[in-house]
Amino acid sequence: MKIVITGGCGFIGSNFIRYLIEKYPSYKILNIDKLTYAGNLENLKDIEKNTNYKFLKKDICDKDIEEFIDDYDVIIHFAAESHVDRSIYQPDIFLKTDIFGTFNLLQIAKKKNIRFIQISTDEVYGSIEDGSFDENSNLNPSNPYSASKAGADLLTLSFFKTYKVPVNIIRSCNNYGPYQYPEKFIPLMITNAIENKKLPIYGDGLYKREWIFVIDNCKAIDVILHKGKEGEIYNVSSEFSIPNIEIAKKILKYMGKSEDLIEFVKDRPGHDRRYSIKCEKIKKLGWYPQTDFEKGLKLTINWFLENMSWWKNIKNSDFYSIYYKKVYGE
Repeated sequence: MKIVITGGCGFIGSNFIRYLIEKYPSYKILNIDKLTYAGNLENLKDIEKNTNYKFLKKDICDKDIEEFIDDYDVIIHFAAESHVDRSIYQPDIFLKTDIFGTFNLLQIAKKKNIRFIQISTDEVYGSIEDGSFDENSNLNPSNPYSASKAGADLLTLSFFKTYKVPVNIIRSCNNYGPYQYPEKFIPLMITNAIENKKLPIYGDGLYKREWIFVIDNCKAIDVILHKGKEGEIYNVSSEFSIPNIEIAKKILKYMGKSEDLIEFVKDRPGHDRRYSIKCEKIKKLGWYPQTDFEKGLKLTINWFLENMSWWKNIKNSDFYSIYYKKVYGE
């Protein structure tokens, strides 16, 4: 199989490429990544010389990208602006990349008869007080990021219905694990704790999310790649939810740090209270999450402890520092 991965130098994309190469050594992979702040060539340093792997530095919004996508079986589309806080301050970038970039790739898939898999998020459903959303639930995004992803999802479905492009949409809950950019919640808590810095918690800390270890999500994408039905949406979740404050406390306890490091900060605008999704559809294809949260969190903490130069290079950059001060007021 010949696969185009967009955004393969990011967190989930790089983990998925490594997973594919290990499980399917004969598959050929083209990784297209613009290398924005969250794209890091170091994430795939260990496989960059693999003969079945190629990297192309390119923006998915560029029209001429189709010259490089020829004779491929599937596009798996990870590339996106994906951080809610940044979307609040710079929504135009999210609309361009997440909507126009997806449209550009769908046009290529249509022209060249390539299957298209859209990697989306549970955030497109919005907040839910009780119960869980399924794949037929209405979309109700609350911020520019989730709205841009919802728009991309609708475009994807429109190309299936109008042009018969074979598509799937994968909506996963919050991922965590190795190589996650340290502005995201769990790596931010871990790295700040390592540095004995305050752990900033929005509002009252009781915002709840479902969390899945990134390799379990990679396995879900693999199942949909090989068994997914054309035109279908698949939710992916561990179905384990926990308030943000409890995650921070678990991290501090595991690392032997005081809870005095926790600092409640001003809440962000439009903050969804709770996400929850059902994933019976993908379970019917034989997938189940395999990593419980306690195990996955310890694996993640240990990875960040063992790879401090990776994340310190990021956190010491001016780009990161400016963002951090803008969001948390430091």
